[in-house]
Amino acid sequence: MTGRSAPAVLPPSLRAWLGPVAALAALVVVVLGVLYAGHSEPGRVDRWIVQPTADSVRPPWRNVALVTDFLGEPAGAATLVVAVVTGCLLLRCPRAAVLAVVGPGMAVATTTLLKPVVGRTIHGADNLSYPSGHTAFLTALALVVALLATGRLGLGRTAGTSLVLAAALVAGAAMGWAQVALGAHYPTDAFGGWCTAVAVVPATAWLVGQGAGAGRGELG
Repeated sequence: MTGRSAPAVLPPSLRAWLGPVAALAALVVVVLGVLYAGHSEPGRVDRWIVQPTADSVRPPWRNVALVTDFLGEPAGAATLVVAVVTGCLLLRCPRAAVLAVVGPGMAVATTTLLKPVVGRTIHGADNLSYPSGHTAFLTALALVVALLATGRLGLGRTAGTSLVLAAALVAGAAMGWAQVALGAHYPTDAFGGWCTAVAVVPATAWLVGQGAGAGRGELG
């Protein structure tokens, strides 16, 4: 072992802004949940985005949507997580490997807990839709990778913030589009899932860092 420490899972350059952003995202999740509680129809915003139906996308874009959707299914999600964890371990960043499992897991668990509380449905009373777990998962995993890259590259606040936001937006937009295109979620469900990940991952990263720091002085 060298005396060099691996980067923290929550880079110091991002801590000042990630807290307020996570808090704002959590507030949005709650507000949307209250607005659409018990609803079984698209809201005004959903109708404005999706006209006339949410499941009218045709090949080849439907195939793209199906592949993207698979990344949020158990088999696809597990494959992505294993790949990211393997990369973290190869880079000798065990804390990041833990976050790659716990971060997306907490984001998905949060959406799972919120769905019956909000009670919003799509295509029948059994299909709880808010917030989107698929969108939360891919956004959360992208955030983990972006946080790791920011720490490894030693990026400053501006560059690190840009990378993290870009990763979250691209991943969230891709999965959100797929969910809406396939008729699995309303657009506001996807946005709620995105906000869930943005709220949960920074807090989880901080907790993982604190837990590891309490056990040992190493970073990573």
